[in-house]
Amino acid sequence: MYKKTLTAFTITALAFGTAAAAFEAESDQPIKLMQADWTSSLVDTEILNIILSTYGYTVEKVIADDSARYPGFENGDLTIALETWQTTQDKAFNASVATGKVLDMGELGPKAREDWWYPSYMEELCPGLPDWTALKSCAEAFSAPETAPKGRYLGAPVSWGGHDEERIEALGLPFEVVHAGTDAAMFAELRSAYERKAPILLWVYKPHWAPSVYDGKFVEFPAYEEACYTDPAWGLNKDKAFDCGKPQGWIKKMAWAEGEKIWPCAYDITRKFTMDGDEVGKLVYEVDVNGRTVEDVAMEWAKANEAKWREWATCAAN
Repeated sequence: MYKKTLTAFTITALAFGTAAAAFEAESDQPIKLMQADWTSSLVDTEILNIILSTYGYTVEKVIADDSARYPGFENGDLTIALETWQTTQDKAFNASVATGKVLDMGELGPKAREDWWYPSYMEELCPGLPDWTALKSCAEAFSAPETAPKGRYLGAPVSWGGHDEERIEALGLPFEVVHAGTDAAMFAELRSAYERKAPILLWVYKPHWAPSVYDGKFVEFPAYEEACYTDPAWGLNKDKAFDCGKPQGWIKKMAWAEGEKIWPCAYDITRKFTMDGDEVGKLVYEVDVNGRTVEDVAMEWAKANEAKWREWATCAAN
């Protein structure tokens, strides 16, 4: 389900002077920050690592599968996660919070959307897009040798969930899902296809640089309602669930509830930690497109925005 990174990258007050020297962290027990397998999560988490480490907290970064994180949070093996997307984790997140062992730490700031996306040049080959019903008659325009005559849909890593296979079955779409191994591989394939004007239909999400840099659209499926995922009688297919688009909405922070007793100031900082969606997209672009390291991009942001995150840490200044 999860594993520790090889090293806990610790940033001390050396990077930001001695302003945090008077604060003493409540405990030297390690705060275990969850790292999910997409770039915005890695960058956001590294920024929080820098902030907490500056104030003397012991921090470990722990890689965890997105859909399998909840037992780790409920038993304290994971402490804080900055990105829980309503689009795929709404039900699981709310169920975990309902146990009383996990805290809803508030919204990160950006609004989430993730769903099937195509470059605008594909509309010539598939008239009727972005209406999803167009995909029934032009699936072959999106096909690949391994799926023909069915269309190929490039899905996200399996651990993200998303119910794409169930949606294809429920809506009778002649497509096959091919899951990308990693977030980076998925967007590398998009870059390559876009440059060649090659057919592609894939999972895209925002905040992210791709829908800002590339001209394209999300496929418009029947609007999501909770009953779509839970009641087969809802929607167009009266026998199967998931006959709708993915939910849209918040990106929330979450934390192990018992941890607030151990590190109250760190939890206060986390609740106040917010990011702008466009800002996140630019940070991801620096990593994914310009090839910079997550650590360098996060540190550059921390240095440029020190006044902002010092305000989040007023509990450490008292």
